[in-house]
Amino acid sequence: MAPDLIPMPQSYEYDVLIVGSGAAGLTVALNLPKHLKVAVISKADISSGATLWAQGGIAAVLDTDDSVENHIKDTLDAGAGLCHEDAVRFTVEHAKESIHWLIDSGVKFTRDKNAELHLTREGGHSHRRIIHAADATGHAVSTTLAEQAAARKNIQLMSNRVAVDLITNRKLALPGNRCIGAYILNLDSNHVELFRARFTVIATGGASKAYRYTTNPDGASGDGIAMAWRAGCRVANMEFNQFHPTCLYHPHAKSFLITEAVRGEGGHLLLPDGSRFMDRFDSRAELAPRDIVARAIDHEMKRLGADHLLLDISHKPADFIKHHFPTIYERCLGFGIDITRDPIPVVPAAHYTCGGIVTDERARSDINQLYVVGEAAFTGLHGANRMASNSLLECLVYGQAAAADITRREADIPPPPEVPDWDESQVRDSDEDVVISHNWDELRHFMWDYVGIVRTTKRLQRAKHRVDLLASEIGEFYSNYRVTNDLLELRNLVTVSDLIICSALQRKESRGLHYTLDYPSLLPEVKDTVLVPTTYRTLTP
Repeated sequence: MAPDLIPMPQSYEYDVLIVGSGAAGLTVALNLPKHLKVAVISKADISSGATLWAQGGIAAVLDTDDSVENHIKDTLDAGAGLCHEDAVRFTVEHAKESIHWLIDSGVKFTRDKNAELHLTREGGHSHRRIIHAADATGHAVSTTLAEQAAARKNIQLMSNRVAVDLITNRKLALPGNRCIGAYILNLDSNHVELFRARFTVIATGGASKAYRYTTNPDGASGDGIAMAWRAGCRVANMEFNQFHPTCLYHPHAKSFLITEAVRGEGGHLLLPDGSRFMDRFDSRAELAPRDIVARAIDHEMKRLGADHLLLDISHKPADFIKHHFPTIYERCLGFGIDITRDPIPVVPAAHYTCGGIVTDERARSDINQLYVVGEAAFTGLHGANRMASNSLLECLVYGQAAAADITRREADIPPPPEVPDWDESQVRDSDEDVVISHNWDELRHFMWDYVGIVRTTKRLQRAKHRVDLLASEIGEFYSNYRVTNDLLELRNLVTVSDLIICSALQRKESRGLHYTLDYPSLLPEVKDTVLVPTTYRTLTP
């Protein structure tokens, strides 16, 4: 397109820009004062993020037989020594009020015959404390919060947009350490728009799309983590990638996980010959934390040369299964698997990014007026292994904390300065998109093979060599061609993959989700892996 035919760039100004429309982002938006002008940006539909697909539930102490101390202890145990106890306590102590906020917002959780909230149990939990909406909790939460946000006049929901990069004072050669918005690609117009804001919130989710097999939706490409790293934020514990032990194995099934609650309600993991095996790996058998279960399945698959194992709950009454797991029952039935009679073929798959952008108890990052909530954040809650159903809870608690902090500060934060529009006059449309698809496949394959459930130093070094070559290639491509969603996602995935590999190379032990054959033991000193970008050292308060 000739320069004189390029349309005038679109620009917007808001009090709060929220990038991501899952539970974390919408929780922030709905807890902000109604006089603030808020934009919520989503890659696709507003309810298209990872929250929508969360089956299990939300952990909270709601039973008189349970206690906050029990929940804290279980979380610390699952985190293999790396959880920050202050973050765990903060999250758990605010769990009950977060659940009541959801109920007041209209989320319909499953109740028993006495109309009491039904609580289930998942791996790592010592008590029944998982509140859920059948086996589609994320769907109930996501759709309800999206409806609430759509009804708010001060909140503008903007779909089919993907963030390109954050805008900071440093990037504009201005004094201070402040985020003042972001450049956003409008996928409908294929042009980059300018969003200025007094506060910016990253709620973009994790980076599991870096792996060949994942339970996550297509948008989980680590966009927020990569953008924050480029802007100068520290990241921590990126080596801890949680692999969900049980993803449906079927040639026509894509990214469909089988919730932890199936094992919590008595499901058995089986070898191809029908024998159980988990008791050989952990005394808790199927109720062991996810890292142990995933490694056990991976070990048995490699030992036997099997392409999948089995998860069987058919010994339970059919009515019980259909009532507790209606979504899984219907989905599996669509693939010819009747889970009331047949075992479910399963494999592990990349599921959750336990590390992320370093934040504090108020969800503040290293850059002023930039907040991070949800899976993109490193709060210290998850440690070396996220305990089941603590993730949606983290979205709620820290989403409310971010909103509260913005509310306290908003009167003191001036409007953002003027910012230049995105300049695409020096780039052209790509005629070599095959480069993107080829590099995409290469990245996800070597991440799965070399940086997966079981690692070695040699594999990690091979992955580092390949990711460096990809980064150079993609950087050149990004500089010369107009940005597209695929190019932006690949650029971000290369960045977060490099962060994962560098973090893994630094950890000379096996702890939680990071298991390496070269260092199978625990080190006596417990510490986080914190990566510091070059730009971090130049930031000023």
